[in-house]
Amino acid sequence: MPTFIYKAKEPSGKTRTGSVVAKDKQEAMVNLRQQNMIVLAISQGELKQPLWKVKSKKIDEEQIALFFRQLATLVGAGIPLTKGLTILSGQFKGGELRKITESIRNFIESGSSLSDALANYPHVFALLYVHMVNAGESSGALNEILERLASYIEKNNDLVKRVKSAMVYPAAIVMVALLITSFLIFKVIPGFKEIFSSLGAKLPVPTQLLIDFSDTTRKYIFPIIIGIGLAFSGIIKYINSAKGRVKFDELKLKLPIFGALLQKLIIARFCQTLRTLLKSGIPILNALDIVSNTVDNNIVQAAILRVRDQVSKGERIALQLGKESIFPQMVVEMISVGEESGELELMLNKIGGFYEEQVAVAVNNMMSLIEPFIIIFLGAVVGGIVVAMFLPILKITELVGG
Repeated sequence: MPTFIYKAKEPSGKTRTGSVVAKDKQEAMVNLRQQNMIVLAISQGELKQPLWKVKSKKIDEEQIALFFRQLATLVGAGIPLTKGLTILSGQFKGGELRKITESIRNFIESGSSLSDALANYPHVFALLYVHMVNAGESSGALNEILERLASYIEKNNDLVKRVKSAMVYPAAIVMVALLITSFLIFKVIPGFKEIFSSLGAKLPVPTQLLIDFSDTTRKYIFPIIIGIGLAFSGIIKYINSAKGRVKFDELKLKLPIFGALLQKLIIARFCQTLRTLLKSGIPILNALDIVSNTVDNNIVQAAILRVRDQVSKGERIALQLGKESIFPQMVVEMISVGEESGELELMLNKIGGFYEEQVAVAVNNMMSLIEPFIIIFLGAVVGGIVVAMFLPILKITELVGG
């Protein structure tokens, strides 16, 4: 979403210049007026940064969660925000986060709000974080919102780590299999070839095919590497294109085992994020906009935006979610009950918690299913090569024994 530069008067009478992220100019003005500010001027563009603005690099989510939790403790203790940021910057011994914390303090000292200062580092503080902090500033419950934000980041980070850790084991096994196979093809098989050639006997078909494959691979290794590299870069380029990204995101959801796991992860994050935003006092339309930006899948993002457009016309969320295939019927029905009972946040929390447990179960089940396939794969590849190499030796032994 675009950024709007504004000049406005605070309720205290102080004139303030800053920036706000919104869908359009009208929404930006509404957001400012909700903070009881009188808008003097507003236009789309980037706020000219002070000299102390630092270039931000990607920071680990655990550090960001720690930043918000410690800041919440300081604010809750009644320490002024600028002093709290000074204390906080001292906790980070060197590194990028210390520079950013100091820069945020300087922004605030020059008249910016905390949310506006955070918005200057979009690669560190996601739009979700900025909007939640803004809601905390508007409601006067900043320390509570910061605590909630830290908890959300920690829970979300833990969920993503579970899924990533499940992918490490099979990837490592495949890599080991490739290394062993490469060693056999480039070192072991050529040695056996010389032994077999000295015997002068006709080799079994599997052995001959393996030797031919080894010879071809060693002879054309550089063209093969270049070809694989070009193919890989072509695939990456296509995936990064607008059309390719949509196709790739669609494929991920249809993959056996992995697709179901990804769907559960998306639903868990959707429900927990939406619940966190609504509980922080952010309007439903803004919340759906923000949630769509946190989803790393174009198919799901488009679905959430379609729901958002219909909700803006007065339609119920559950009814519109039911039209999107990504959301199971159980999720739709529970959200519908939450809307009717006025307990939407509670229902979203229950759904999110349920699907977080489902992700954990799915990860364990996936590991149980993948392990036998990995053993079979290793046995077929490595075992097949070893058997093919020893077939001529066994044949010679049988002839000698006969």
